[in-house]
Amino acid sequence: MQYQLIEDSLSLQTLCQQYSKADVLAIDTEFVRTRTLYPRLGLLQVFDGKQLALIDPIAINDLSPFWQLLTDKSITKVLHACSEDLEVFLTGGKCRPVNLIDSQIMMSFLGYGLSMGYAAMIKHFTGIELDKSESRTDWTKRPLTEKQLTYASADVEHLFNIFPKLVDQIEQAGWFEQAKQETELLITKKFTPLNENELYRKIKLAWRLNPKQLNSLQHLAKWRYQQAKKRDLPIGFVAKDHTLMALAQANPTDLATMNTLSGAEMLDIRHKGKVMLTVLKQASQNSEANYPDEIQRLDEYPNYKQTFKKVKTFIVTTAEQHNLAVENIASKKQINQFLTWQFNLNGINGENANTNIESNPIHTVDLLIGWRNELLGKALRKFADNDFQ
Repeated sequence: MQYQLIEDSLSLQTLCQQYSKADVLAIDTEFVRTRTLYPRLGLLQVFDGKQLALIDPIAINDLSPFWQLLTDKSITKVLHACSEDLEVFLTGGKCRPVNLIDSQIMMSFLGYGLSMGYAAMIKHFTGIELDKSESRTDWTKRPLTEKQLTYASADVEHLFNIFPKLVDQIEQAGWFEQAKQETELLITKKFTPLNENELYRKIKLAWRLNPKQLNSLQHLAKWRYQQAKKRDLPIGFVAKDHTLMALAQANPTDLATMNTLSGAEMLDIRHKGKVMLTVLKQASQNSEANYPDEIQRLDEYPNYKQTFKKVKTFIVTTAEQHNLAVENIASKKQINQFLTWQFNLNGINGENANTNIESNPIHTVDLLIGWRNELLGKALRKFADNDFQ
């Protein structure tokens, strides 16, 4: 398939006017993310069945005509394994796509697992073995080679061509709407702003700390993330988790003490020690009444293992009844999310414990919203209420 390389704003506007009339667009992105917090976009690939275009985001400053296509609800956008593409759309275009469906999610509902790769999907439908030799290339370097451009164009060409077959199969299986909902749930999670005050909870072993130490860790984790955003660095490049844990535990007041702490990274102390002392000093000014509560571990809840097994068995039975892989309904993380809500650990229910959970998906649990709630959510809640007393 011949492709058109788009390297100027006028060509992009003309292309996007054509694409605005399409029913379906197959889309892919190429980006680099090795030493940055945010993905650095290197190429956009789009195919409407007629014109295959490779858009150069380095040559074109204003990509707004393309971002507008993503928000056009009359056009179906199909991507494969779109999680990181969504981050590109969020950070590069401040653009939340609508009417988008993920072909990897569609394949999962057809029984091919949760993480079927693009090349494996194309081989399944067409028998074609795709060349993946350029998958590790630096897409931000110019000029791009003919081999790179051909490789990139193949991603959207084959995706567009197999999409009708994929839709036909998933509609026959009766899971098309669920796949669309699952894609939308992924989009919602990606576009929900991080609560910077809760970042400390994600640090391994934070549950070992008391409220005073958690207060310090909370301030350090928030400072680190803000630094990472400001400088576009991976958070580990600002300071390592174990450094923050060591500082939160010991609460040092000078660099000499910092340098003696077991677990603290010496490079972190050398380059960020003074500013982290300032953060700890600010944390110490927080009143005790505002300290975070101790973190309750789900696996230490009474009879956790037995309870988990009961829920898993309930979900397995439901999956078998609907000829669906159990992994599609609930991962271990999603089961634990439900149990944390059920037992109201770490204030997950909060003030909204008795409100309509289905109306507030961001602060609740996956098993109790959308298609999962229709499939088993209400029965699961009843089962849990009766069986977990």
